[in-house]
Amino acid sequence: MTGTGHVAGGRTDAGGPPSGRIVSGLMRIGDMPDDDVRALYDAARRAGVTTFDHADIYGFHLADGAMHVCEERFGAALNLSPAEREEIVIQTKTGIVPTESRYDSSYDHIVSSAEGSLRALRTDHVDVLLIHRPDALAEPDEIARAADHLIGSGKVRAIGVSNHTPAQIDLLAASLDHPIVVNQVQLSLGCAGLITQGMFANVAGAEQAVVRDGGGLLDHARLRGIRIQAWSPLQAAGGGLVVDAERFPGTGGLLAALAERHGVTPTAIAIAWLTRHPAGIEPVVGTTSPSRLHEAAAGAGVRLTNPEWYDLLRAAGHDIP
Repeated sequence: MTGTGHVAGGRTDAGGPPSGRIVSGLMRIGDMPDDDVRALYDAARRAGVTTFDHADIYGFHLADGAMHVCEERFGAALNLSPAEREEIVIQTKTGIVPTESRYDSSYDHIVSSAEGSLRALRTDHVDVLLIHRPDALAEPDEIARAADHLIGSGKVRAIGVSNHTPAQIDLLAASLDHPIVVNQVQLSLGCAGLITQGMFANVAGAEQAVVRDGGGLLDHARLRGIRIQAWSPLQAAGGGLVVDAERFPGTGGLLAALAERHGVTPTAIAIAWLTRHPAGIEPVVGTTSPSRLHEAAAGAGVRLTNPEWYDLLRAAGHDIP
């Protein structure tokens, strides 16, 4: 059993794929024409983005039960050459059965889903296959058997998870002969519980001290060389976007002021708040706008000071003990 690997130089020592600081999330491209998909992809590449995030359920059509819709759009619109394919990281997810509102982490489902993703994406491999949600009925040995088959056959290069707690990761890792290289979780300036919980350790009665991630998810990832990817990196608590200065004047106003100071946009500062964290967080930016993606990618080049980072945390409504 290996189970985990440490990150060095943007690559796990167990041979995982290289990591970029910004990930292009493609859950909304299901109805986009080829030219628009290509424009979004080209904008991502110009901005230095090399990782593209999918899931078998993205673009799912309830009417006909169609899966792999966004993957198919990506594959058909780009039709990447072998050389271009090797320049990027394609990751996808499996495990949710939307037609029946349940999860399935069985060997047969994981393998079938992965092979469906390969056909849709028009590629011979995906770089990372993630288990999309914790499955209460998951058998770690069953997932491990699927991972062995897919990695052994070259169809998948690495295994990851999404929305998993440290204990769930360790339980799965105990059965795997391959490192878990990614955990994709909800995290933003507005939804920062994964960060603030640790700050409120041993503070009696504080709501922010309530642990909802199994305890120390970010520290656990750092200890085990697992990359943290943040989905919905611009979301405000209760909905909306933290950059909406009209709806959230405190947060939006400070983001705008810092944007002017650093010569970028408020979107870039909200992304910079995440990438400033020492866990090496990779924001998954789900925009279909090339210009908004470029704004977000610029945030990875901004290093906020400690006062700026904590001022933003306060402005977003998080207490500091």
